Amino acid sequence: MLFWLEAHGLVVLAGLLVATTAIVMLQQRRSPQATIAWLMFLVVVPYVAIPAFAVMGFRKRLQSGPAAPFQTAAAPRPGEHAPQIERMLCRYGLGAASEGNRFSLQTGGEESWAALTELVADATTSLDVTLYALGNDPVGRAFCAMLANKARQGVAVRVILDRFGSLWRPRRALRELTGAGGEVRLHSPILNSPSGGNLNLRIHRKMVIADGARVWSGGRNVAEEYLGPEPVAGRWHDLSFVVDGPATVAFSGIFISDWKAANGRMESRAAPIPREKGTSKLQIVPAGPDVSEDPLHDALVFACHAAARRVWIVTPYYLPTPALSEALAIAARRGVDVRLLIPAKSNQRLADLARGAWLRDLEDSGCRIHLHPEMVHAKAVLADGLAFTGSANLDARSLLLNFEMAALLFNNEDVEILHRWAEGLLAEAPVGIRPAGRIRRAVEALFRLGSPIL
Repeated sequence: MLFWLEAHGLVVLAGLLVATTAIVMLQQRRSPQATIAWLMFLVVVPYVAIPAFAVMGFRKRLQSGPAAPFQTAAAPRPGEHAPQIERMLCRYGLGAASEGNRFSLQTGGEESWAALTELVADATTSLDVTLYALGNDPVGRAFCAMLANKARQGVAVRVILDRFGSLWRPRRALRELTGAGGEVRLHSPILNSPSGGNLNLRIHRKMVIADGARVWSGGRNVAEEYLGPEPVAGRWHDLSFVVDGPATVAFSGIFISDWKAANGRMESRAAPIPREKGTSKLQIVPAGPDVSEDPLHDALVFACHAAARRVWIVTPYYLPTPALSEALAIAARRGVDVRLLIPAKSNQRLADLARGAWLRDLEDSGCRIHLHPEMVHAKAVLADGLAFTGSANLDARSLLLNFEMAALLFNNEDVEILHRWAEGLLAEAPVGIRPAGRIRRAVEALFRLGSPIL
């Protein structure tokens, strides 16, 4: 009798656990496709799905304090002229675009390394660093040595690394950095409570902030495949940029939020008053668990729907949300010049397999798919006279899960520089994807179901 009571109790407990997990799943803000995938997982193998959801299923960090600094900046004043997309982003709690910036784009790895080393060398008070990956190679170790040297000079050095992305980090060089007085924090633990981050929420931002006044950012991590003092065979195509001017305030706000989330302490310091240094207008758009909604994703969807002439996208991985995929397809059917450039083979083979069904949908709607023969890690979207570039890939993980950031460019000169760079890559990349048989299409469709977490 006791055995049957225990068995009954376990069945009831399991049923309640499954029901509770399903309710929590349904309350999470995610695409219907992702929600259905999680619910199917729960129904088929609940004993695997429940712990997996506890580790990977939470999309937004639970808010338990004041809004992050980058969500409290001022919006455009009433009556002030501002593009629709800027006003829309302000309604998400982000700051308005800032004018008077100097923006310089680096398209080559050696050029980017020179800009990064110059920025570090010129720092006099602080260096705040956020990276997804730091290579255990000559470039990663040289960067750590530069930071350690600045720490010995009395510069406050703070480094945030994603625990998963920097699993193979240069540990000895980082120990030397901390020995010199620098601070290193690992963000997004492998296992943690939903309120503290979890395996599925990676920090993918890349930025180095010098003295709170100059910023190096973009899509590059610090490793040989991204940049370095000398050319390297097979180095990836990528983008980075340096910003000097009022927009640096937004980057500093993002870093402060990330540093606190990584349990780092920061003494209060007077923020530098940014001066106008150029003519570029930028709006910094963060995304991730520390942003209440999805402003970057929604801004990209809006830009696709609003475009009248072109939407050009460069991304290493294409696993979009249904809303973004539909916006691109509709734009193509409206006669907009929609082009997508991706590597023929990326460094993520599962992502390459999962993208097939999405790419065929785009091609059927009239979009041109360019497959570059080399690895392209750059992230850029050009929509008429606007351009986005930053750390976010054109996939659901970057746009809905990871901690990301992008710079939205408004100036014709800045957009034109990015346009000429993209034009050069497109010229090197043949158009069209190879046909697929029924078996491959079935496999692609199956992997498409899991694409939101790839």
